[in-house]
Amino acid sequence: MGEITPIRLAELTTLRTGAAPERMIDATTRDELVTALHDVWATGDEWFVLGGGSNLFAGDEPFEGTVVRILTEGIERMPDPRPGIARLRVQAGHNWDALVAYAVAEGLAGIEAMSGIPGTVGAAPVQNIGAYGQEIVQTLVEVELIDESTGDVSVVSAAELGLGFRTSVLKHHYGSVPERRAVILSVTLDLAQVGHTERPIAGEQLRSALRLGPDDTVSVQWIRDHVLATRATKGMVLDDADPDTYSAGSFFQNAIVSESFARTLPPECPRWQVTPDLDPVLVIPLSSFDGFVPQPAVQTSDVKVSSAWLIEHSGISKAFKLPRSRAGLSTKHALALTNRGQATAGEIAELARFIQSRVYSEFGLLLQPEPVLIGVEL
Repeated sequence: MGEITPIRLAELTTLRTGAAPERMIDATTRDELVTALHDVWATGDEWFVLGGGSNLFAGDEPFEGTVVRILTEGIERMPDPRPGIARLRVQAGHNWDALVAYAVAEGLAGIEAMSGIPGTVGAAPVQNIGAYGQEIVQTLVEVELIDESTGDVSVVSAAELGLGFRTSVLKHHYGSVPERRAVILSVTLDLAQVGHTERPIAGEQLRSALRLGPDDTVSVQWIRDHVLATRATKGMVLDDADPDTYSAGSFFQNAIVSESFARTLPPECPRWQVTPDLDPVLVIPLSSFDGFVPQPAVQTSDVKVSSAWLIEHSGISKAFKLPRSRAGLSTKHALALTNRGQATAGEIAELARFIQSRVYSEFGLLLQPEPVLIGVEL
């Protein structure tokens, strides 16, 4: 562990904005990370941790506090919990796509559709990353984390993290604080041992994205290769030569709305049903059963709608820029706000606010930012 000369956040984030913070610490091992956090918390200063910098929108003014860079790496094969399942424990600073590449090379399935997502493994559960029908909640077993309030290290099951659509109890949503202020130290996943043979793909969303029929069979390597190619066409695979990748990925979340609100949107707006929570099992003691079984409560599903479609149909096209601004929409994907060359955080925020206002004016829906905002207001 070591305190280093602070580096401009513009050099450490994929959106390429942000001044150098007041203080910066590098932690290259788990123990260094724990020590660094204990030391920072003891001072009472403002702080945040930085992994791959792919989900952070930093402001133009220096952050008045400490940034702890998580640079830990390592994949550990744990005892397999049951036949056909491989358990991996991965350090928080490990590159996410490097983990996916490792899993695919080992013939392990469960995260291959999330190939090419930038960032670190420790950040993945915080916003329950996902792509093409796969989410980390489907394979996550537990995380090791350290709580700010107590400084204690504990192992927490996936069920305790409140994992939902791009959220968890650990996520710092815009305009609010996390339900639990803690830092992930390592992540444990259970992946299916499928080998390198071709097999049918169960997920309809993944089959649709890769243009596969219900009976088509492919390998995990084939899925990874084609997901990477698909993401590249949308500017969603980091490439220094492509300004469309100078972004935080999807800047706005796909909106989750009620069924009644979804009916107010144009029918051609893409939407996906979000499965509601099931009612708990109804148990009626035999001694009190009178032959009447109450009607189950009516379940309504929320609906996920395409924010990219809403943006484009509010009159804002791909490659849109405000006059004299160095920020613009990706030429490939309407959800990605990009830094077209030395754009300030103020310019990107101005574009984001303009997009929000247009979509709200047209459809009555306020889009919410997906990245963590540090020193920026929308």
